[in-house]
Amino acid sequence: MTRTASATPPAPVTAVSVVGLDAAGAPPHPALAPVLATAGLVVGAARHLAAVPVPAGADTIALGPLAPALRRLAEAVDAGVPAVVLASGDPGLFGIVRRLRAAGLPLRVVPAVSSVAAAFARAGLPWDGAAVVTAHGRDPRPALNACRALPLVAVLTAPGAGAAELGAGLVGWSRRLLVAEHLGTAAERIRAVTPEQAAAETWADPHVLLSLADAAPARSAPADAAPAGSTSTHAAPAWSADAPPYWGTAGMRADNQPAAAPAGGWALPEDRYAHRDSMITKSEVRALVVARLRPRLGRLIWDIGAGSGSVGIECALLGAAVLAVEQDADAGATIRANAAAHAVHVRLISGRAPAALAGLPEPDAVFVGGGGVDVLTAVVARQPERVVLTLAALDRVAPSVGLLRAAGYTVEGSQLSAARLADLPGGSIRLAATNPVVVLTGERQ
Repeated sequence: MTRTASATPPAPVTAVSVVGLDAAGAPPHPALAPVLATAGLVVGAARHLAAVPVPAGADTIALGPLAPALRRLAEAVDAGVPAVVLASGDPGLFGIVRRLRAAGLPLRVVPAVSSVAAAFARAGLPWDGAAVVTAHGRDPRPALNACRALPLVAVLTAPGAGAAELGAGLVGWSRRLLVAEHLGTAAERIRAVTPEQAAAETWADPHVLLSLADAAPARSAPADAAPAGSTSTHAAPAWSADAPPYWGTAGMRADNQPAAAPAGGWALPEDRYAHRDSMITKSEVRALVVARLRPRLGRLIWDIGAGSGSVGIECALLGAAVLAVEQDADAGATIRANAAAHAVHVRLISGRAPAALAGLPEPDAVFVGGGGVDVLTAVVARQPERVVLTLAALDRVAPSVGLLRAAGYTVEGSQLSAARLADLPGGSIRLAATNPVVVLTGERQ
């Protein structure tokens, strides 16, 4: 009987061990010692390489540019040489795991406590409703706008995109900041500061920023509570003096969706907002306007001539940061009340556009619900990605289209006229027409 020779099984692939070093200061994971003992290549930041017993015969690479390390790691895998990558905290949370996977390397990941988890633990705060974003290696504006929009945000920072820069961008927003420097080391320092204080300081890298919406205290602070600007260290008792829980976490969602679409929907009926004399963008028009503005977490929307604030509030419900510009003091009070009723954060700028627009942070999209050609001119001068405006007067349509095109925007437009069901005596139903409106959308080329 002839036997068919079986194929030789492929040699097992040597995975790269990616081991997190605990940001909370705990000893390294027990899995680190055996993988280090056999490692032929160890990769990590200089501070990580100095923190562990690297075997005498192992090659080391101190991380700077990542490309040389990726090349050496690939060569080690091909040669069957055990390799270890040391990282901070949980390397799968905005960490090196993404880049290693993108390079096609087989990985075994052993996470530790992340710097974000450690910062919240030091603060004694729950963080299941927090948004975690990063300003490391990318445009910091989306991270900044997340802090402007949401009540509880953790930001992984970078040199030039840290607490000072983010604090400067949060001046004018009602926020308290916790800055956690050198977590898990003897030099650990955690400070509670205002945005203005953060902007005026020089911070050590690496650090983590927690942004909390200011809120009324859930209970009275103890008599020895320290003011913002005080310092806590790893050795200090769990934030007994300047505990952020006294600021509260009002508005934090409890459904694990810190920036999800609102559970109650959008394009809400007008009766969901306080308004006067029907001065509110109708729900049918608002649905198209909000869709054209494309609000989401990380974007900043201007709502000019905000009126009741309905457009800006619905953008905020979808995760965007919002500046509402309104000259009428009564309308401003209404905007604040409506924002509170919908549990969102909208920053109100009281003043008349275009003068009130000077000095405002650059928007990603702008809704012009009020004002003339001078307002639109000032808006397009700032070159946001998208400009949306509603016009009831037909004689304003052509000049607005011409102005947008001259500024380099492609323009789309629709005329919306809705007829709503209305009851008649005797049980009949009729259609009640609403005023037609032209919606123009300019998109920067």
